[in-house]
Amino acid sequence: MHLGKGRREVGAPAGTQHYTAVFRGLARVWADGGYTGHLADWTAQHLGLVLDVVRRSDDVSGFQDLPRRWVVERSFAWFLSSRRLVRDYERRTDTSEAVILWSMTMLMSRRLAAHHPRPVPARAT
Repeated sequence: MHLGKGRREVGAPAGTQHYTAVFRGLARVWADGGYTGHLADWTAQHLGLVLDVVRRSDDVSGFQDLPRRWVVERSFAWFLSSRRLVRDYERRTDTSEAVILWSMTMLMSRRLAAHHPRPVPARAT
């Protein structure tokens, strides 16, 4: 949701404002543990969104299954089914965003088409 430069909590508000303008039905946002500080309060106050920060427990060493992390991992797996998204070839973020939207449009259209098989035309005898 933000540029890859600098601290996360500084760049996140601008990205969040952009996406709430685009996705008006957005009500809840899950964030990585790196988003700390006043970001949850800012998001609730200015955008009317609930920000849930998913954190790792300090008690556990090694791998730990985090809640809602599967949503992110599943989405990345769907992106990688598109050949152009396997590597980061794009130089501009708007081009990369367009390729992601195209990829997800193809995924959804295939799924919708699978649920509605085309009728087989009758043969003339």
